[in-house]
This record gives sequence, structure tokens and C-alpha cells, in this order.
Amino acid sequence: MSYFKPDADLKKSDLPMSDEIIFDRSFDQAPGVAVQISPLVRRLVCANGGPFTFTGTCTYLIGKGEVTVLDPGPANSAHVENILRTLEGEKVAAILVSHTHADHSPAAALLQASTGAPIYGCAPHKAARDLHAGEVNRLDASADKSYAPQHVLQDGDNLEIGGVRIEAVATPGHTMNHLCFALPQENALFSGDHVMAWSTTIVAPPDGAMGAYMASLEKLRGRDERIFWPGHGGPVNEPQRFVRALLQHRRQREAAILHRLKQGDSHIVQIVERLYSGLDPRLKGAAGLSVFAHLEELIVQGAVTGGDAPGLNSSYFAV
Repeated sequence: MSYFKPDADLKKSDLPMSDEIIFDRSFDQAPGVAVQISPLVRRLVCANGGPFTFTGTCTYLIGKGEVTVLDPGPANSAHVENILRTLEGEKVAAILVSHTHADHSPAAALLQASTGAPIYGCAPHKAARDLHAGEVNRLDASADKSYAPQHVLQDGDNLEIGGVRIEAVATPGHTMNHLCFALPQENALFSGDHVMAWSTTIVAPPDGAMGAYMASLEKLRGRDERIFWPGHGGPVNEPQRFVRALLQHRRQREAAILHRLKQGDSHIVQIVERLYSGLDPRLKGAAGLSVFAHLEELIVQGAVTGGDAPGLNSSYFAV
């Protein structure tokens, strides 16, 4: 489902035309059981399901014999044991990480301690900007600041393990160190948390940035992979069409936020109540951070001005 519900007085003609986003929540793979999803890829799901992780983090085992483990997940010893049990008789040759959220990267250190495999992937965690005066980073608990890779990959870098080539594709926005990974032999892309079939992606300041996220979506739209394997849930089929719909969805959200400001709203909580009707209460804080990210980008564009110190409850924003 899409959470975008514009106000009744905001005409559809006021918004950009878009493909409809059709989210797929039919994913039913049980945690702890490896599934062969393509000739080169097996998938394990961690038992860390929740409102932000769907059924749990997807860990991908790429290759046979000499294996790359992508996104080993949270610091969950049972999940690490499942990885090792699945790969018994094979070698964990590399550990690969898309971004430093606590549901994706902490198990890298646990897996390395058990296998000695080097950690490749994104750079250590870094916020998109410094905190404003008086601002509290609500995302501190979700960031893995202990992540310490041996090899930081840049956009276009290649890792070849066991005859399988993986290409890093820089996609900042959800986090500023976020990487996707292309698998050219299968014309596939591991899209991390940047594009997922089950839901839109949270973009939350100060760790994420909406301008960077939108630019990264445009970058992925220009690629030709036939399928995306995300960090949570099932595959994204027809990914170019899906990414185009995500872009339009975000532009619609931006238009709706501007409309609410013109109607006199100045608090993020007011905007969330109007635009996210029926949203799971557990997700309202995340929705507020996403609105905040849109507002920061609108300030960069010069469409919105700010006064008081920014925050989710401040009277900060005006057109």
C-alpha cells in the first residue's frame, strides 16, 4: 500500500502524473532457512521482523564454494550460526555490507570473528550533516558506529570472489554511505534499503538526505538490471518502472507538503496527521523524519524558509 493520501482540497491535477506504486507484501520466506533464489544467490532471512524491517533482514549468499555474504544482519548470534551452518563445507571468502544500520552491518564483526573473512563495502557511518543547535539525533540507536571494514568500496569498484564479479553502485540518501551491488552475470542488483518492493524507504535527517536519495533513484532508473534483490522482503520486478513510480511518489509528497504549508501548517506533526491518514502509530516518528527530509530539501531549493531551531515539533517552516 502507499501511505500517500493528499488532502481532499488538493486536486489530483496539482500533482505530477505517476505510475501507481504497487507494493508487494506477499513475501513468505521463513527465517533461518536458506532459499536458492537464482543460480548464483541464496537468501537467508533473519528473525528480526518488525514495522521497519518487514519480515526481517535479507542476507544474501553469493556464489558457491567461495562465498560472499552480503549484509549479515544485526548482532544476532542465531542468525550468524544459520549462515555458518548453511555454508558448512564452503568458505566465507568475503563479507559485504550495504550500509551501517543496526539491522544490516553489526553481524559482520561476528561473522569475521568466526571465519577470518575480510569485510568489504560501505564506508564507516557518517551523518549527512552536523546537528543543529539543540537538535537531538533520534537515529543514534539505529546507526552501527562500530563497523570497521578492511576495504571500503567506491562507486564502480569491483569485487571478484570465486569467479563471481560484484560491482559497487553508490546510492547515498537512506544513509550517506549506502551502496547497492550489481551482479552482472545475472543482470541483477542488490538494492539494500534504497529500493524495496514492500514499502517506501525511510529518509531521515541528519543521517539521510532527500536530495541525495532522489539523485540515487534517478541513477538506478538509468540502469538496466532486470531484477532488484532488496534488504527486506521479496524482489523488485520491472525495477525501472518501480523506481520511476517511487520518484513520482516523492514528488507528490513534496507537492502535498508545500500545499500544507500554504494552508498554514508549520509543525511537522500537523503535516504528518494530514498526509499519513491511517498510518500505524509506530511509524509516525519515521513519517515525521521523512517529512523533515523533504522540508530540508525544499529549503535547499529555496522554496521554503526556516526560522527557529529545526525539529519535529518546532514552528520552523514556511513558504
